[in-house]
Amino acid sequence: MTRLPVRLEKNVYIAAAASAAGKNEAEGPLGSRFDVVSDDDRFGQDTWEKAESEMQRLALGRAAAKAGLTPDDIDAVFAGDLLNQCVASNYGLLSFGIPFFGLYGACSTAAEGLILSALLCGAGARRCAAVTSSHFCSAERQFRFPLEYGGQRTPTAQWTVTAAGAFILSEEKSDAVASGSPKAVPRIAAVMPGIVTDRGIDDLSNMGAAMAPAAADTLTRYFSAGADPDEFDLIVTGDLGREGSEILRDLIASTGRDIRRNHVDCGLMIYDVDGTDRHAGGSGCGCSAAVMAADILENVRAGVLKRVLFVGTGALMSPLTVNQKGTIPGIAHLCEITGEITEAK
Repeated sequence: MTRLPVRLEKNVYIAAAASAAGKNEAEGPLGSRFDVVSDDDRFGQDTWEKAESEMQRLALGRAAAKAGLTPDDIDAVFAGDLLNQCVASNYGLLSFGIPFFGLYGACSTAAEGLILSALLCGAGARRCAAVTSSHFCSAERQFRFPLEYGGQRTPTAQWTVTAAGAFILSEEKSDAVASGSPKAVPRIAAVMPGIVTDRGIDDLSNMGAAMAPAAADTLTRYFSAGADPDEFDLIVTGDLGREGSEILRDLIASTGRDIRRNHVDCGLMIYDVDGTDRHAGGSGCGCSAAVMAADILENVRAGVLKRVLFVGTGALMSPLTVNQKGTIPGIAHLCEITGEITEAK
């Protein structure tokens, strides 16, 4: 695939989006905007892994309902999570009976799913869904230590978000208008896959530093194709956290461009980082997915945001490779989202 942005030949709209979030996330700045919230992070299930699957089921079900669709109306679903073999996605979406593609892009999975859904819709599919999730407790067990261990975190460490996001993409603008009465409908205007980068970071507690060079590479390539940072209302990364965001801004500044005015990071939006013990901010597949679904896309629909760059960032590592003295590669996928004015009142 080309290393330049791919401009979609057909219009592909984000017909609907929905989010599910845990207790800590509901207490954050965006808490009132999530579609589904659990008081105990278990979502009625008896394990953390089942709870994560339930978040995906609830998010996709709610997104479909917003667009007035049934599972039979969706041609394919791209879904992923942080667990081995993407089990949260496999089990969570089993009951829908939709053709399934499992993804692993770490925290970039939401953007990856949007890209692949948009490309498949542009190639003739009627509608596609992108779903992803993460859960603090299941991720700790998967990547670090069981919660009972009580391990201490460094200031650069990020907090895995307990949340899920689901997006339904369609060539039909009417599907996007079905969800309420928006002033504008989000349309994916361009996509650009990321390139795996590795700058030698080997600290599991500093994933922001591992991902920031990948985000800088993707944005630099995108801007080099003719775009300017000031053309966008927001440049949204997810999830670099405090450490990675500063590194990204410095890297972009070294190219002669400035994104400090309009850059935000989902890992810094979902929590009150200064007021709570969340260290460098949030991370996990569900972080950017939930923030995009609950906040960014809603602001596009309201006409507040007209043009947005969403850059999903992921640290492509496993505990095994790190324990074998490996480094942590990063990836960053980009979607350009515009608000297309609708006649709906």
